[in-house]
Amino acid sequence: MKHAETLGMWAKGTGLSQKLGTATQSRCHGPQIVDHGVSLNLWAPTARSVELLELDQPPRSMPRDDDGWYQLLSRTARAGTRYQFRINEDLIVPDPASFFQPDDVGAPSEVVDMATLRDSVLDPGRPWAEAVIYKLHVGTFSEEGTYAGVERELPYLRELGITAIELMLLNDLPGRHNWGYDGVLLNAPNARYGRPEDLKRLLRAAHDLAIMVYLDVVYNHFGPQLNYLHSYAESFFTERHTTGWGPAVNLEGHDGHSYASS
Repeated sequence: MKHAETLGMWAKGTGLSQKLGTATQSRCHGPQIVDHGVSLNLWAPTARSVELLELDQPPRSMPRDDDGWYQLLSRTARAGTRYQFRINEDLIVPDPASFFQPDDVGAPSEVVDMATLRDSVLDPGRPWAEAVIYKLHVGTFSEEGTYAGVERELPYLRELGITAIELMLLNDLPGRHNWGYDGVLLNAPNARYGRPEDLKRLLRAAHDLAIMVYLDVVYNHFGPQLNYLHSYAESFFTERHTTGWGPAVNLEGHDGHSYASS
């Protein structure tokens, strides 16, 4: 999957319903920075209640609409704010559409200003006939095991004749060492490698050297540890199909709000 604007795809219009929620904000997966704060949304059709747990703020109940969307406009939140959701007055979970998990997948999510990560002009890439792809794991490619470590080696890769790098899965998952194939939060780049801004610098540096960037992605299953979707969105999964890695994602759901089918 070529990175044109993969980072932030949830925020740009894919993966969202254009209907307004209970706070008169667009129903979007992931936090959306608006004029007077941050719009927080959670599609949780099988939850009885959802509360917003924003750091240094009291818990706030999130009203629900008829389609199972919970929404709250937080006027105290901004870029950098950390938050979680509490389901049925008991289970505390991260945002399943989180853009960043600074302290691992089970900890609070962080609001990221996605507008600062978008390029005004997209990189055009190169003709496929010119593609010489070097596949790498960010955590093992350099001594640091970071996006910055990969960025430092880009001139070396160009000297080798590499015209594209393929980054093994970046989605966040439990623990530090992992190939990435049992991801939990698919839109949050792994904090072990750096912040989203660090990833963006890597992408821009690669494009400046005429090196394309591809991402490995897996969307047909989730890792079993710290995946809470079944607790509040049962219809996200289906029993009609099975996989060798866990419950099958429901890509045939009729409601159209599933994170995977959007």
